[in-house]
Amino acid sequence: MADPVPNRTVNQRPRQPFNLKLLYHYLITNAFSLVLIPLLAVAYMRMSTLTADDLRAIWDQLQYNVVSVIISSTLIIVLSTVYIMRRPRPVYLLDFSCYKPDDARKVTREIFMERSELAGTFSKENLDFQRKILERSGLGQDTYFPEAVLNVPPNPCMAEARKEAEVVMFGAIDELLAKTGVKPKDIGILVVNCSLFNPTPSLSSMVVNHYKLRGNISSFNLGGMGCSAGLISIDLAKQLLQVQRNTYALVVSMENITLNWYWGNNRSMLLSNCLFRMGGAAILLTNRRSERRRAKYQLVHTVRTHKGPDDRAYRCVFQEEDETSRTGVALSKDLMAIAGEALKTNITTLGPLVLPMSEQLMFLLTLAAKRVLGMKIKPYLPDFKMAFEHFCIHAGGRAVLDELEKNLELSDWHMEPSRMTLYRWGNTSSSSLWYELAYSEAKGRIRKGDRTWQIAFGSGFKCNSAVWRALRSVNPAKEKNPWKDEIDNFPVHVPKVEAIATKN
Repeated sequence: MADPVPNRTVNQRPRQPFNLKLLYHYLITNAFSLVLIPLLAVAYMRMSTLTADDLRAIWDQLQYNVVSVIISSTLIIVLSTVYIMRRPRPVYLLDFSCYKPDDARKVTREIFMERSELAGTFSKENLDFQRKILERSGLGQDTYFPEAVLNVPPNPCMAEARKEAEVVMFGAIDELLAKTGVKPKDIGILVVNCSLFNPTPSLSSMVVNHYKLRGNISSFNLGGMGCSAGLISIDLAKQLLQVQRNTYALVVSMENITLNWYWGNNRSMLLSNCLFRMGGAAILLTNRRSERRRAKYQLVHTVRTHKGPDDRAYRCVFQEEDETSRTGVALSKDLMAIAGEALKTNITTLGPLVLPMSEQLMFLLTLAAKRVLGMKIKPYLPDFKMAFEHFCIHAGGRAVLDELEKNLELSDWHMEPSRMTLYRWGNTSSSSLWYELAYSEAKGRIRKGDRTWQIAFGSGFKCNSAVWRALRSVNPAKEKNPWKDEIDNFPVHVPKVEAIATKN
């Protein structure tokens, strides 16, 4: 393992130094209160001067206008009732769990290169290419592969792929049901997402059969939607929970490695071999108001962005056959640029929902100065640290994390959950966001009222966001967490290049 970073500051949220911008933010954010308090003081002073005769005169006026009073009261009651009936039902995250494979599934960088060489299908140049990518990937020595890929010789087949899916899904779900105490028969909605492995019967049917879920369950199986499919599943469950009353929704996010290991020599397809690893997560949502007291989070917003109409974006993550008819997922050189465009579109929608008025006002003033007054100034980039305490950015790779850290002007502290997840677990696709949130919980960082932004990218091309608000502080000592036994070893320093040991 890389050298641990001194642990004395890792749980301390970075404080912004006091400056004019912070003062401006405080004044604008609290402008309503700053204006309302003097008005209330004036009103109180005026009310304190009223005599008994003044109060009787007011009562007499109301008696003479009884019809107006009745109409106004009725209107208030009707509007209040309509508002209460039409407002969205709150969606609570009761708990979640992340699958932790057995130690026998661990794959060091050296084991990865050894198995690649033993496969006998990669050219020497492409073995060197994989070594170079892995040394710069940001992955550590404790990620996991399924048994079929680690075997010598490897035996990828449908039976092994089903075995991997069962181990991951059932492992995560078993732990989740044990943590929450919810019975399988009480689950009314099931959403399973896995991008590249879609057998018949489906993975969702596999879960229904194993846990004997009820026959009228609303069951969905999402495939081919990439690493952002986990948040699509959350959004789908949220919409279903607006329709079905008083129920639970189980969301399962995973990817399957067994049948999707690439055995060819197309370098754009070899990247996924170097980055993707075994993992999965199960999340339990509910709209039962009685569960609010023990729920961890409330879902505040989901925002989905799809760049599919653009051909370049549509093909930037593309599953196809190479020139030797071997199937793989090709990653385009335009991927980072397209991801940046998708992120920009996503935060344009998300910003007005979450940013404080001070940031929105600065953005509008800068935009007006540039477009109306013709001033040559850079567009103002809103400070999303004013809107969120925690950031869970999909651990797709070091380049993705570097780019978002730069664009969003985040600190090492904010990026730590994502970078440590990439280092410890690798790219576990749609489930990586939950390993990141689990990291923040294990560090004891989650406090009541904290807001967390989950953001993920996926094929198609998609950028999706979810915003959660903590309903209670999370005590790591009481949590069953995949990081629990080793969290004191993190964060670690991850060098830009970490050489892989070679055989003598």
